[in-house]
Amino acid sequence: MYEQFLKRIIDLVLVIIITVPLLVVGLLFSLLIKIDTKGSIFFRQKRLGENGKEFEIYKFRTMVENAEKTGTGIFTSKRDPRITKVGKFLRKTSLDELPQIINVFKGEMSLIGPRPPVPHHPYLYKDYTKIQKKRFKVKPGITGLAQATGRNQLTWDERIVYDVKYVENLTLLLDVKIIYKTFISIVFSKGVYSKK
Repeated sequence: MYEQFLKRIIDLVLVIIITVPLLVVGLLFSLLIKIDTKGSIFFRQKRLGENGKEFEIYKFRTMVENAEKTGTGIFTSKRDPRITKVGKFLRKTSLDELPQIINVFKGEMSLIGPRPPVPHHPYLYKDYTKIQKKRFKVKPGITGLAQATGRNQLTWDERIVYDVKYVENLTLLLDVKIIYKTFISIVFSKGVYSKK
C-alpha cells in the first residue's frame, strides 16, 4: 500500500510545499555558479532508474564543464581540481542534488530510494545479479539508506547491499529514519567523497 500509492502522494505533496523556497535558493545558486565559472548551471547525466530504465538526472554543476571526460572521470576526491569554489559548498551540503526535485515531479525519482547509478558503472544493468537487481524494483531517490548510512564512503557493492535491504524493508517509518539520518550526515559533512 505505502510503496504503491502513498509514497508517490507524499513525494508530490512535499515537492509542492517546498517548491517556492527551493526556487529562491535555486536562483541564488544559479547566479553563483554562473559568476564562479563558465558553463551551464545544471549538470545532466543518464542514470538507471526503476526497472533499469534510463532517464536524465538533474544536478547543480559543481565541477568545470565536461569534467567527467577529464582527470579521474566520474570519481572525485576532496582536492579534485575540477571542483569549483561554489561546487565545494554544494557538494559538502548536498545542495547540488536539489534540481532532482524536477525528476521527482516527473515521476522518475522519489525523495527516498536507492541512488540511481550511471548505466555503465558499477555494472551494466544486465550484469547485476538477480538479488542486486532488487534495487531497481522501486524508483531511485535523492537520498537513500546507503546515503544515510555512509554516503559516498561506501563502496558500490556496499551501497547495493543497503539498497536491497531498503527495498525488502520499505515502510514509511524507514523513510522517516532515512531523512533524519541524512540530515545528520549532511550537518556533520560525513562521507562526501566517494570510494571507487
